[in-house]
Amino acid sequence: MAIAKTTTLTFRIEPELKEALRTAAEREHRSIANMVAVLIMDHGERNGIPIAEPAAKARTKKK
Repeated sequence: MAIAKTTTLTFRIEPELKEALRTAAEREHRSIANMVAVLIMDHGERNGIPIAEPAAKARTKKK
């Protein structure tokens, strides 16, 4: 059985925040899901929260 590359996350958010997220994603030519991932990674980096690199990316990373 193949390992899932992603997982589903469901949450509620105020309409105004959703619209701001949509606008931010549009401006960076990203999907909303990718924009959320980028925001989480940026937050983790700024606040010393370690985030493991996805296994597929780690295998293909050039040295």
